[in-house]
Amino acid sequence: MAQPPAPNAAPAWRQFPFFDVVPVKDIHDLGSAPEVFQKTPEISTITASSAGLVVADIHGSVYLVNRDFEIAKSWIAHTGGRVTHMAERKGILITLGEEDTARHPFLKVWDLHKFDKKTNAPLLLRSAKVQSGNRPHPVSVIALSASLSYLAIGLGDGTVILYRHLDQSIYSASGSLSTLPKPRVIHESPTEPITGLGFREPTEESPNAYLFIVTTNRVLCYQASGKGSGGTPTVVDEIGASLGCATMDWKAREIVVARDEAIYLCGTEGRGPCYAYEGPKSSIYTHRNYIVIVSPPFTPSASAASATVRNFVAKSSVPPGADITKLTVFDPENQYVAHSGTFTEGVREVFSAWGKLYALSNDGKLLCLEEKPTSAKLDMLYRKGLYTLALNIAETQKLDESHIADIHKQYGDHLYAKGDYDNAMQQYIQTIRYVQPSYVIRKFLDAQRIHNLVTYLQELHSLGLANADHTTLLLNTYTKLKDVARLDSFIKRESLRTSAGGDKDELPFDLDTAIRVCRQAGYFEHASYLAKKYERHEDYLRIQIEDAGNYKDALSYLRRLGAEAAESNLARYGRALLDNLPEETTDLLIDICTSLAPLSLETDEQEAAPAKPSSGGPSYLSYLALNRASIASAPSPTDTAPPSGGQTNGTKALDAIVRRESTHEASRTSTPPPSTPTTAAPAKARASSVKRPSPQLYFAHFVDHPNHFVRFLETVARRRWGQTVENTSEPLPVEADPNADEEAEKQAQAAVWNTLFELYLSQPGGATSSDAKALAVLQNTRLPYDPTHALILCSTRGFTPGLVLLWERMGMQEDVVRFFMDRHQDGDPDASAEVVRRLDQYGPGRPQLYPLVLRFLTSTPALLTKHRDDVGRVLRVIDEEKIMPPVSVVQVLSRNSVASVGLVKEWLMARIKSAREEVDTDQKLIASYRTETEAKMRQVEELSDPDHPRVFHVTQCSACQGGLDLPAVHFMCNHSYHQRCLPQNETECPNCAREHGIIREIRRNNERLADQHELFLSEVREGGFDALATGFSRGILNLSRTDDVAA
Repeated sequence: MAQPPAPNAAPAWRQFPFFDVVPVKDIHDLGSAPEVFQKTPEISTITASSAGLVVADIHGSVYLVNRDFEIAKSWIAHTGGRVTHMAERKGILITLGEEDTARHPFLKVWDLHKFDKKTNAPLLLRSAKVQSGNRPHPVSVIALSASLSYLAIGLGDGTVILYRHLDQSIYSASGSLSTLPKPRVIHESPTEPITGLGFREPTEESPNAYLFIVTTNRVLCYQASGKGSGGTPTVVDEIGASLGCATMDWKAREIVVARDEAIYLCGTEGRGPCYAYEGPKSSIYTHRNYIVIVSPPFTPSASAASATVRNFVAKSSVPPGADITKLTVFDPENQYVAHSGTFTEGVREVFSAWGKLYALSNDGKLLCLEEKPTSAKLDMLYRKGLYTLALNIAETQKLDESHIADIHKQYGDHLYAKGDYDNAMQQYIQTIRYVQPSYVIRKFLDAQRIHNLVTYLQELHSLGLANADHTTLLLNTYTKLKDVARLDSFIKRESLRTSAGGDKDELPFDLDTAIRVCRQAGYFEHASYLAKKYERHEDYLRIQIEDAGNYKDALSYLRRLGAEAAESNLARYGRALLDNLPEETTDLLIDICTSLAPLSLETDEQEAAPAKPSSGGPSYLSYLALNRASIASAPSPTDTAPPSGGQTNGTKALDAIVRRESTHEASRTSTPPPSTPTTAAPAKARASSVKRPSPQLYFAHFVDHPNHFVRFLETVARRRWGQTVENTSEPLPVEADPNADEEAEKQAQAAVWNTLFELYLSQPGGATSSDAKALAVLQNTRLPYDPTHALILCSTRGFTPGLVLLWERMGMQEDVVRFFMDRHQDGDPDASAEVVRRLDQYGPGRPQLYPLVLRFLTSTPALLTKHRDDVGRVLRVIDEEKIMPPVSVVQVLSRNSVASVGLVKEWLMARIKSAREEVDTDQKLIASYRTETEAKMRQVEELSDPDHPRVFHVTQCSACQGGLDLPAVHFMCNHSYHQRCLPQNETECPNCAREHGIIREIRRNNERLADQHELFLSEVREGGFDALATGFSRGILNLSRTDDVAA
């Protein structure tokens, strides 16, 4: 056989033994090929179907073969002829063949899922002649669409006929066996036989069906469906192909055209990719993503370009001059040869069935080309360092992402071992989600590879897969490199993860960690940016106050937070803010405690009212100082040390990254810090009515600021409750708080005024204005201060006016007098005069003060000399008001040798004279009482004597004052009445009944009081002899009463 030019030219692609050649034996005779292929020269065509392998021969028979290559079904499809072409879709087999009864080819349609029980043949659905014109022409190629909608037949005269809606005709119950859609001639080229046909199936991107037509000189495209279908086929390439050298690719998107110089892919718009593969080609097939090329027979040579041919010549004992056929399997997308083999007897047919590739030689041998497992192929590529090809193969074979990530990992390890760290990192980035980040991070912890580590960590964060440790490491690398631009970009990055509601509100990094690391590294602007943007109020204030010392911004931020949110933060930072911005902080605290509406943002820009001058330190509320240690004072920005935080990496290199200085002025000059977001509102929407906190929460902050404390308390009392020192009438009008707790408000008012009163008393040197205010507080009866608390303060502070005022208000006038007595003992020269003045003021209502003052004025000769006239006046009042008996006065004056007899001579003589007059008066009363008693006793005796009759001489009625006539009623009391003037059944004198009733009631009361011994004893303790005398007069101590009780 003549050798064609350049028969052994091979592609300059890599070759790999990705297929294993396994001979297929008959299941019943392992020494021979399957029975169906033992008469290979008689086989006309082979096709794979959903029901099994379909084999046709030149005698018109068709065999259905199973996986074991046993003949499952067989039947004669074309009587007296041969089967030339077959196509199958969805279990429908279409055969074209020649029969001796007809000049034209026959087309038959079979249902492979339904068989005739008698003939064992599939159900014949349709049978018709294929005729185009009067002259018969052989069928060169056929194509069947996947949906059975279209059937295209190419004839040897260059004609292409198309059957439309074939599926509807096949499945239609009506119509005869020969009923088929009328074919339409869509292409005619008398000088160019049809060598290839193929349908491009509709897809979502291109919903139309197209038919590729290949002639010996051209490739055309015909639109079979959709808008614009039915026109003339358009030429897409001016290069044709021989018969058997055109087939659709594995995706059914483009047609593959094989020529001697190359392999071309043509689409609907024109020629696509071209793969250089020189050498003659007799046929071409597709198997999965591979293209199978069969060369025509040629004579092998040891100098051939193909290594496969050279190896064959070296190892084979074929006689010289014998021809061989070469079969090549290659992957056009990845540009490598997966298998290359030779056949000494030539290749009869190549087909793909059950996921495997089979080649049938002319001598009846069937070889199975089994593709090696993907893992074996990848290992082979790993050993050769072909990782890029491994990735391409994995993508082509649709491996899952975990396997692809493993290839990237192997590739990364390979590049890392070679020292190509940049490209290695690019591979490791592709392994995110499937390889533990720690595996990659450990490899790049060295300072020389920190840039690669930054790249990996950034990608980890951008995918939302970073944890707190990764964020810490990334931020520390930024600070290590002083890369402020990247740091800005990182913290200002928008969120990439979405929440369950679909809102993009989750950060790609751990916010707490980012803030902490920025603080530790001294990047306070970045830390505050994050805290403010994401409403971490406590973190933001901690940064501004403790780290940056930006008190004004912190104060403005607190004002934006509103009363409820600012309450807890002020409890922590209120003292630090007062130390640095006392006026503005005081204004904020006032607004929080008094305003019912949300705080105004402009208020913090206004000038605060000037505080009252004071230069003294605090001397009040010592118990508040207990909290000083728990409230951190504001540190200056220069001596702020970054707080120590536990690091998780545990390597020396990482420790070096973590520790940074607090200031980075040099790096910040090149890149400005991130701007503060103006649209982020730190506080959520607030209600129109704000619940005001108790002012007591903020008392402790003012320990070192008494003047501002006074202003705070005065303003709160005025704005919140309408209470002022000067206002003694009704409270000032204020807005009512509907949410206020009355009991809590009362307690708050008392606390405010108690503290304010103490502050007034705490002014150093006893400032006149402060004392006046303190006294005004006590004088204002509408202010709800605690009198007991105020009394203690006045006593400890020595505030005499307030002390006296409180004693007077509490009814403790005796304490006032004793206070001035004590002052005299302490050396106050004016205290004695004040004692006398207070006695004149309180004496009329409190007579017990006179003996006290008398004892005081006569305690020393100096006092007696100074107040001799006052002593006489006191004695006169005692005498006039009978406050003390003379004996007690004498006892008081005689307790020491200060008062002389001459001092009280006149008073004693007057008292003796008065006493004698009283004795004389009492004796006269006693005599009159005795006389009256004797008369009463005689009268009782007369009335009690039955032998002594009573004679009535009354002539006038005591009731009507008329003359007394019978019938008349006489009473023993010498009152007489007409019987008609008395009520019926009256037994007591009407004139004496009332007096007798009063006497009886008195006696009953005395008898009842006689049993109340505790009352009698208390009266004796208070009244002494007078109580005993009263008891005798009531009959309580009468012997007859005691006898009655004993009886």
